[in-house]
Amino acid sequence: MTTTELLIFDCDGVLIDSEPASSRVFCRALQNAGVEITLDEVHRRFTGYSETDAMRICREEFGLDDVATVFAETRSNLYDEFSRSLSPMPGMPQLVRSLPHRKCVASNSTLERLKNSLGLFDLWNAFGGHIFSAEMVARPKPAPDLFLLCANSLGVDPAHCIVVDDSPHGIAGAVAAGMRAIGFVDPADPREDRQSVLVGAGASLVAIGADELAGAFDTLLSASPRRVPAREPAALEVPA
Repeated sequence: MTTTELLIFDCDGVLIDSEPASSRVFCRALQNAGVEITLDEVHRRFTGYSETDAMRICREEFGLDDVATVFAETRSNLYDEFSRSLSPMPGMPQLVRSLPHRKCVASNSTLERLKNSLGLFDLWNAFGGHIFSAEMVARPKPAPDLFLLCANSLGVDPAHCIVVDDSPHGIAGAVAAGMRAIGFVDPADPREDRQSVLVGAGASLVAIGADELAGAFDTLLSASPRRVPAREPAALEVPA
């Protein structure tokens, strides 16, 4: 009998297919601000980062002074884009609802963005209001803070949690919190070597698409959880 008590899902790129649209809109805003950057570069450099970290990258790496205007433009256009084209990740609503365990969302996105993306779908209700944003903690992923907030809020030992995340930052944060992690890869993700990147960050298993994720859950939920030694995120090599 499994003792896993809590399943923690990342949002963008796991529950909803939002990352391509996000990269397109953000790329246009950066180009409008005079940054010479391609869509592929935006997708590779910024996917998985919190807004705070993305702003820091814009200032430090691209020399942007008026970062606030770029992000205001992105938010304004992004929510319109979401309302037109956003969809859940294929197979994910059915999988989430089939799992009897307690569940929550742990995202580096802001609550405003979560409400304007995941909140568009009934999938939001599958988590019973347990939606956690990096805004709620001092440090976003790859720090363990957000995952520990989830566990503490729901009264669960971190060793009895499983995290699903498509970013090495999320996988590293889960490992730092002493949780087991499944790396998720969108079958349409154009980036190379995602499986090895997620394994390198500490994923116990990697699943491509919802069907493989169901199998990964079967594997981990049928095994007695071992206590994962918590690691400081600074000691983890987290690729972009």
